Amino acid sequence: MPYTVRSSERTRSSGAEHETKALLYLMNLRKDSNEIHYFVVDFFNDLTGMDRFAESLWDVQSKGAKNNSPAAIGKELVTLFKNYLSDIDFKEYILFLGGVSSTVRKDETMDIIDLSNIKPSALASLKKGLKEEAVAKTYINNSDVMDSNINDFLRKVTFVVDNNSPSEYVRAIIKDHPDIIPEEKILNAIFNEIRNAQSELKNTVVEGVLIQTTDEVLRYCRHLTNSEIRLLTLNRIINRNPVEKNSIPPSFIPIYSLWVPEKQREMLDECVQTLCKALFNKNAASEFWSLFENIYSLIIANPVYSVQEIYQSLDTQIRNASPDFDAVSLKYFISVVKDGIQNDH
Repeated sequence: MPYTVRSSERTRSSGAEHETKALLYLMNLRKDSNEIHYFVVDFFNDLTGMDRFAESLWDVQSKGAKNNSPAAIGKELVTLFKNYLSDIDFKEYILFLGGVSSTVRKDETMDIIDLSNIKPSALASLKKGLKEEAVAKTYINNSDVMDSNINDFLRKVTFVVDNNSPSEYVRAIIKDHPDIIPEEKILNAIFNEIRNAQSELKNTVVEGVLIQTTDEVLRYCRHLTNSEIRLLTLNRIINRNPVEKNSIPPSFIPIYSLWVPEKQREMLDECVQTLCKALFNKNAASEFWSLFENIYSLIIANPVYSVQEIYQSLDTQIRNASPDFDAVSLKYFISVVKDGIQNDH
């Protein structure tokens, strides 16, 4: 299954913002978002989601323009079409659009559509645009640009019309936990950090790279993970890196100092490792954010409480639902959150 990278490119800042919106759409706003672990940047396409074993792929082409005509939409489909013709079996083909003209949709209230919601005249123009662009590309054989291929491909495409602000896409990461959703400027700062991290992955040249299996893409380090984005979000909310090594949270020192000296470093390392495990445990992500929300709310409501008092005030059902923490590591996490919040106020 050889696959050669073609048409990788750097993106203008406006395009980079749209690609980050597409990433957060994949991560949070689809029914199958929990299946997506890796977000591969500008390799197969603008963005490609992959599961943990790099076997299922969600292929995304983004177009940030706000008033895309049917013909322009057709032209933007060409990279998705190239991948459809390849030997890779992509699970989904998604065109993420900044907006569309009024000539495209039958029902303009729908932002996620397929061919059934595209007007017949628009569909004809879209197909024409795709054909012209596919014929013009040297990496697509003209013999493959036939109606049967185009029709089958288009039946597999999902069209997503972006209708949200950057902050709304970030808010979706923790949408089920309103007490910890930060103010607008923090949400925008998180979005910008994700965008910058995504853009930095384009610093290496992969044009012409040949891979034999989809998991080989990971060795080029052009990906972010679901866990990395959640960690970045948590960093911003509590104003510090929660898994920073070789640093003892001040609120944790009274607990740390009671341990026998020869065990202190080992136990501190175990606390950091447990917090990492909890944060990166995708199967218990909701439980982690619920626990964090409980801790955060208690600290805000009771700023003079000690770590022990916060620990004893936790909702035991929420605490017990998070499978990774024990008593000591949970107190460490409380300390990290408490110091981050209080340093920010």
